[in-house]
Amino acid sequence: MRFVTLALIPLLAACATPREACLAGVNKDQRVLNRLIVETRGNLDRGFAVETEQKFREVNAICESVLPDGTEIRTRCKQTEVRDVRVPVAIDLNAKRAKLQSLEERQRQMQINSEAARQQCLAANPE
Repeated sequence: MRFVTLALIPLLAACATPREACLAGVNKDQRVLNRLIVETRGNLDRGFAVETEQKFREVNAICESVLPDGTEIRTRCKQTEVRDVRVPVAIDLNAKRAKLQSLEERQRQMQINSEAARQQCLAANPE
């Protein structure tokens, strides 16, 4: 069901009016910046970052094969299992504080600029 939902997103996006598309474009960079600010604050609050690593391991499995004569057989085999693991990572807290301050300043500037861009979208695409 998730695949069906994800497959419909581009179709719904195509239905957006020019005004909605313009406004969505204005807000895209702000959403990315807000997400970075939240992540950086979380890292500072914890005192470390959390990253995702992939861990691999071989597991015993039963594999199915088809012989040239069409006979299906099952044999023991090894398969690789992959899983994502969240691991703590040390960070330079002073550098992250400076980064947060820079992101917040950029956010303030972007809010000022985005209001002007929103007004342009509204003026260029009246409903």
